[in-house]
Amino acid sequence: MTSYPTRGALAVGLLAALIALALFLPGLGRAPFDDPGEGQHAEIAHEAWRSGDFVTLRLNGVRYFDKPPLLYLAQAAAFSVAGVSERAARLAPVAGAALAASGVAVLGTRLLGPGAGLLAAVALLSSPLLAAFARYVRPETLFLAAIQWGMTGLLLGWREGKRPWILVGCVALGLAALAKDPLGLLGPPAAVAVALGLAGRLRPVAAWLPPLGVALVAVVGLGWYAMAALRNEGFLWYVLVDNHARNAALARLYPDEDVPITALEFAATTLLGAFPWIVPATLAALAVVRRRAWRDPGEAPWVALTLWAVGCVALFLVLPFRLPHHGLPAYPALALLAARWWRERRVAGARAAAWLHAALLLPVALVCVVGARSDGRLFTDVVLGVSDVTTRKATTLASGVTLHPLWTFFAGLLGSTAMTFAVGAACLVWLGLRRRPGAMVVALVMILTVPTVGLALGALSASRTVAPMAQVIASRVRADERLVHEGPLEASGALELYSGRRPALLDGTRSVLAYGATFPEARETFWTRERFRREWLGGGTVWLLTPRAPDRSVMAEIPAERRELVFEANGRRLYVNRP
Repeated sequence: MTSYPTRGALAVGLLAALIALALFLPGLGRAPFDDPGEGQHAEIAHEAWRSGDFVTLRLNGVRYFDKPPLLYLAQAAAFSVAGVSERAARLAPVAGAALAASGVAVLGTRLLGPGAGLLAAVALLSSPLLAAFARYVRPETLFLAAIQWGMTGLLLGWREGKRPWILVGCVALGLAALAKDPLGLLGPPAAVAVALGLAGRLRPVAAWLPPLGVALVAVVGLGWYAMAALRNEGFLWYVLVDNHARNAALARLYPDEDVPITALEFAATTLLGAFPWIVPATLAALAVVRRRAWRDPGEAPWVALTLWAVGCVALFLVLPFRLPHHGLPAYPALALLAARWWRERRVAGARAAAWLHAALLLPVALVCVVGARSDGRLFTDVVLGVSDVTTRKATTLASGVTLHPLWTFFAGLLGSTAMTFAVGAACLVWLGLRRRPGAMVVALVMILTVPTVGLALGALSASRTVAPMAQVIASRVRADERLVHEGPLEASGALELYSGRRPALLDGTRSVLAYGATFPEARETFWTRERFRREWLGGGTVWLLTPRAPDRSVMAEIPAERRELVFEANGRRLYVNRP
């Protein structure tokens, strides 16, 4: 295929990044932090920013090892410039989405041309699951960006014989290990190696993975892990064995509150999260297989992208532990495959392409209409129960929280989405009659749904945030009084950020802090039930914040005359002891 100029590809990449910023920046700080979910990551960044220590991360003063520091470095940089706020904390995932889109656009433009490159970027940005995580404080979009630029650098560097591209890709792969997972620097080179091997172009390896590139991957990607291991005994065992190998087999020694979804639920979330782009992407991948494209060296980039996309999804279909967002790393490759499918149907097959997507959008519109007119229980308890990882948390389930009170709001969003999809389907039918492709219509329809995703996230966050409780704690709990949080702290991760108070933790070791709790300095932070009862029934004032239902809380063991319920909000209760 023709290669388009680098300068033009970079310009398309910049345009894709600007589209991402226009989609995700408006209203970014309007909603409070979601708990559990965003709050703990914002507080980890806050503590690292205040201490200046990004080697040994901490939450509630306890060592935290579950995620590497790139997200927290980015948040701290935003805090330094814009102050500590929800908007500043969420700039990091927005930046990740923008960088991922630009990487997709650059590779797509070099392989297919500027129009298809921009379409691939829009396909990525308008995928509902990506649109959600682009505004949510987690490392997912930074991970995607690093992986995509790694693929872009390796593929373009090999294809065009330009070492600078390869070195960019190697640095990006190193950053993938700093964003989320050391395995992120291994998967993309493996997909590229297999594609080149099938095409008979694997050797010389230095042509696409030179020694300098390997050194950059090692220094950038593994340097922090080496420093953290030197400072923290058992760090590598926890990260590599317990948090990865044993976690994948559901056999952790230090488990947290994540509740895995089934293989069917994962497949449904991954497919619907990339709707409708998953359909043309699948057709493009099948075409790669049907024409045995791996025999043609010119098709090696597409073979590598297909292998990566299929491998990401297949891996978590096989592993026992999977969460809804684990399929996200496949999305950039799916977006590029979808763009290629549309490009190949600009002339031949334009009518069928338009009508196919009309047939995809119209049933969704009908489902949204039916859903909006229902009582909402199917949507709030089943759809969100699978796609929204927070509702899977044992702490949230124990508190008896239901999303059903939000149904009126969600019904309105479903109604507007139904209208958008119905109009889009009608336009595609008209384009099909005129034998014109409908890629831009599909892109516009999906872009119009992105604000809906943001509104839904805001409603969920407002219904689960610890902010109202933290305000009461800040105004009523004196400095000389003890504050205790029952259960894993991630259930109320932004508590210290909002209230300025650091709690002791009761029954808090089934948590991301489980391994940190084994270090000597954490002993005073984690209370046993015996100590809690002694302190509660003693002479001092003790407050308990719990996300657990009363019959599952330690309060069930305290005589009614020795406790007082002070405040209740968003599934949490605040008690104070009575003398």
